[in-house]
Amino acid sequence: MPKMKTHRGAAKRFKKTGTGKITHAKKGRRHFMSKHPRKRNRRLRERGELTGGDAKRAQQLVPYL
Repeated sequence: MPKMKTHRGAAKRFKKTGTGKITHAKKGRRHFMSKHPRKRNRRLRERGELTGGDAKRAQQLVPYL
């Protein structure tokens, strides 16, 4: 069986934690940040977690993550 190719777009978007969970950056942080409350900006800095089918699909796209 040949090696699977990594989906390069997905590889740039997802990271794996030490416990094996797949995380992603949250949306809404590109520009116009000064209009948002500071509390919201702090929360957006944290990474979100993929669950269920989304995590399974990400694992298929990036098999060597």
